[in-house]
Amino acid sequence: MPMTMSAQHADRVNASSLRRWLLAPEPQGRFQSSVQQFHQGWLKFRLHPLGLAGLAIITLLILVALAAPLLTRYDPIVQDMAGRLAPPSAQHWLGTDNFGRDVLSRVIYGARTTLYIIMLVSVIVAPMGLMIGTCSGYFGGIVDEVLMRITDIFLSFPGLVLALGFAAALGPGITNAIIAISLTAWPPIARLARAETLSLRKADFIAAVRLQGATPMAIITRHILPMCIPSVIVRVTLNMAGIIITAAGLGFLGLGAQPPWPEWGAMAATGREFMLDSPWVIAAPGIAIALVSLAFNLVGDALRDVLDPRGSE
Repeated sequence: MPMTMSAQHADRVNASSLRRWLLAPEPQGRFQSSVQQFHQGWLKFRLHPLGLAGLAIITLLILVALAAPLLTRYDPIVQDMAGRLAPPSAQHWLGTDNFGRDVLSRVIYGARTTLYIIMLVSVIVAPMGLMIGTCSGYFGGIVDEVLMRITDIFLSFPGLVLALGFAAALGPGITNAIIAISLTAWPPIARLARAETLSLRKADFIAAVRLQGATPMAIITRHILPMCIPSVIVRVTLNMAGIIITAAGLGFLGLGAQPPWPEWGAMAATGREFMLDSPWVIAAPGIAIALVSLAFNLVGDALRDVLDPRGSE
């Protein structure tokens, strides 16, 4: 009993110390300052119930994708023609498709494909758009004209149509689909980064750094880029819903992940032939696409309120 009371007292002391460390008015280092900023952002994020709901869905998606082999006993690729188009049952919760494959297994493994596309596209377009936008806004002149006219060319076409054109030219396959989506997703980020840079390049602290002899690239990478990151994070999060829809569209048209690998868009394309007699084949991937897209939009809206100080005024 005394040991239990002592352990509880130690836990309370540790929690109190951690709280004081998080709320310290003067952080004692960059790490403490970063953790405090994250903590304050999380406290603001918790005030958005829809954002929390979206975050819960995204977290569930990640966990499902990681634990896919543990969540289903069916192989998403192996065919069973004897059990094709079986309705939902205790053996197959979401039924089977036209090749007898378990629909739930294919939806779960399809989450891996979706996350793979989202992560790679985000890793490509965020730095690309950020660097193009900041260089354009900071240097101005002919650099700004050339980069922004190229950006305008990409923005003049609907993203899905342009992605279809690139994917058709590159050929079917998930790698080519990622390249095609990336080529169409960076212009809005570049525009946003340019606008942020235009408002920062004449600031007093930038002038002071320039007078100290800092090179233009040092100013961009060390001072302007970090100031643009919060807005870019919000934009990328909101873009993820469009990335999911575009990836599903390419898969629907046969330009994304190739059979027999499970991908939500390709599954929907297969299910359209049986949507009247066996609606579960198309309903499951369609609901997954809509739900995950909605979740990223909800999280993006909440992050916009948290990371954009002008949005909370």
